[in-house]
Amino acid sequence: MGQLSNKSVFIIADNVCSPLGRTTAENFDKLKNGISGVQQHHRADLSNAPIAASLFNGNEVLIPGADTYTKFEQLLVASIAEALSQIKVQVDDPKTGLIISSTKGNISLLGTEENNEELQKRISLNTSAQLVARLFGFVSQPVIISNACISGVMAIVTGMRMIQSGEYNQVVVTGADVISKFVVSGFQSFQALSAERCKPFDKNRAGLNLGEGAATIILSGDEKYNGNIRVTGGGISNDANHISGPSRTGQELADAITKALSNAGVKSTDIDLISAHGTATPYNDEMEAKAITLAGIQHTPVNGLKAFYGHTLGAAGLIETVLAKQCMVQNTLLPTLGFEETGTAPLNITSAISDAEIKHCVKTASGFGGCNGALVLSK
Repeated sequence: MGQLSNKSVFIIADNVCSPLGRTTAENFDKLKNGISGVQQHHRADLSNAPIAASLFNGNEVLIPGADTYTKFEQLLVASIAEALSQIKVQVDDPKTGLIISSTKGNISLLGTEENNEELQKRISLNTSAQLVARLFGFVSQPVIISNACISGVMAIVTGMRMIQSGEYNQVVVTGADVISKFVVSGFQSFQALSAERCKPFDKNRAGLNLGEGAATIILSGDEKYNGNIRVTGGGISNDANHISGPSRTGQELADAITKALSNAGVKSTDIDLISAHGTATPYNDEMEAKAITLAGIQHTPVNGLKAFYGHTLGAAGLIETVLAKQCMVQNTLLPTLGFEETGTAPLNITSAISDAEIKHCVKTASGFGGCNGALVLSK
């Protein structure tokens, strides 16, 4: 990529596809009514013990007649198709990009299929990306972002930079993850899962819930979308600290936030909403609270949506950014479900739905390997 310009990057269409609904509007309506997708599940194919998670029904048809596509790919296709139905985008233009974000992709096939050369190719994220690109008729080479739990946020920041580089006019950014025994056992080995619905930033938080879902954001540099919400800044950093434990100071996530604010040309006092990563694990929430404080935005209303969706891994940053954008459009602060008493460095956690003018929003994310991401949305 060449020199980045200050070109405006607009969100021109979006979708959230989750157990709560197949469109952004359906999902936002459920959130406003305090309805969570996280339920207790007794699924031997996922875990020997019951788990609290947000899952699609096992027999749910995401794309009729799409037997050749895995559940992960069907989620991507369903989300992209719904977003594209909202606006005319020339996908066969070389200046239309496609970014796919996921942490696990088709990894669950390792548990159900014979491990051979064909399977190795099938579980490659590149295979899924090419399938999806061909289905819709994209001609540009798909970009894959798989950087733990910041993948979704990083994908949006990458899409913004692709447009600002002048190499692309519009970019379709999509992401999805499905939950398998492989994923569940990994988080169980860390003792990171809560047996009940998670409580981000709460004193009695006991760990995270997992979730399935997909989301799509279509970005454009065309000034005819001047009235739309913009992606104005982004920052990525790494703790260089520990493979699974977050920074104890929060300085590195704070650096990503500060970088995103500078990139967006806004001050800390301009931010009206923080859509936090908020996994509800003891260490992540404390680190994030410290980072928000170090970045000077600790008085800004903060919400965490993982008690509604669980942690949707590579889709989380996308789902939560779409809903943050919807908060801005509707001038609404969503509650942090289950939050009662602060259990971290002091933050202004939203505990009830309320009206508020939201001109600028920060979305944060952190993940294994010490990665951190932040982006700014602006009216």
